[in-house]
Amino acid sequence: MAERFRIAVYNSVSSRGLEHLPQPAYCVGKGLANPDAILLRSHVLQLSEIPASVKAIGRCGAGVNNIPVEEMSKRGVPVFNAPGANANAVKELVVAAMLLAARNIVPAVEYVRGLAPGKDFEARIEEGKKQFAGLELPGRTLGIIGLGAIGGLVADTAIRLGMSVIGFDPEITVDNAWRLPAAVRRAASIEQVLKASEFVSVHVPLTPKTRHMIDANRLAGAHKAMVLLNFSRDAVVDEEAVLRAIEEKRLRQYICDFPSERLQGRPGVVALPHLGASTGEAEENCAVMVADQLREFLEQGTVRNAVNFPSVEMSRESPHRIAIANANVPNMVGQISTTMAQAGLNIHNMVNKSRGDMAYTLVDLDSAAAPEVISRIARIPGVLSIRSIAEPQR
Repeated sequence: MAERFRIAVYNSVSSRGLEHLPQPAYCVGKGLANPDAILLRSHVLQLSEIPASVKAIGRCGAGVNNIPVEEMSKRGVPVFNAPGANANAVKELVVAAMLLAARNIVPAVEYVRGLAPGKDFEARIEEGKKQFAGLELPGRTLGIIGLGAIGGLVADTAIRLGMSVIGFDPEITVDNAWRLPAAVRRAASIEQVLKASEFVSVHVPLTPKTRHMIDANRLAGAHKAMVLLNFSRDAVVDEEAVLRAIEEKRLRQYICDFPSERLQGRPGVVALPHLGASTGEAEENCAVMVADQLREFLEQGTVRNAVNFPSVEMSRESPHRIAIANANVPNMVGQISTTMAQAGLNIHNMVNKSRGDMAYTLVDLDSAAAPEVISRIARIPGVLSIRSIAEPQR
């Protein structure tokens, strides 16, 4: 089988994931010219790095704030991510953070490390440990803001540890709602979660709506002994407001995965160096998931887990397939099908789905569409991208 697709890779992507893009059909490497797709982790992708040849971008993780998603939507380029692939890794870190806070482990470790050796060493240990007396988790309340894949796993684990859980997520999906433990109490607002909870864990994407979602006004009404856990995105929390709340004894502790100069060395703050998905298992899971999604899109036109496209899948019934990304406007499908009919093409099967301003269409034809027909469809106002997808060689 000759080379069909070129995949430009940024960062170090798990080799297990890259195995899902097999040679010789796929040429995978760094610095490839004119790639068909880009695969990356944390690299901040600039528009200048995305040539016109790119048909898709895959992010080996959940967040896509390092990718110019809006501009890709205008080009008709789907941006894939891996929701849930690193959920267990993040869940375990959140639980570890709760235990760190509950038992005052970080300051206790620092205390022991700072003790000078001497004959009264053990006596000083016994005397000093009083200041690190902690609490146990059973019976305590955990509030969760964002009940997606990670939030749901955190809720389930907390319940198994004997905690009460209250959650808020106005945009929870049907699938995530079904997976959520029945014992989770539903809150009507973020304010209710903050007021009722001794621990609060945030699990939301960073959007204009969620930026500084946890701010001074909301912290003013929070539980007086609350520990705030942020393993979501740094900017969903207003750091200045958090630091003031800690200084004024209105917040017991802030544990996050996002170090900053503002947080560095501040009492009551534990900042970890982006460890959320830093396990071998999570990196493999994300890479495999995204590689499979890229392959399905390039070979079949299937869209699954794209942050800017509707999910579309259609069983292949013909070797002649066309994929079209277009603006979600009236009569778009009619214009496409009319253009095909005028060219003497018979539509064997078609599916069209929309998501907001974006729509995506897969069409199986009884015969191949000539390049001039593809060009005519591409010139229809509102068509963002179009490509002919040959049936994969076996």
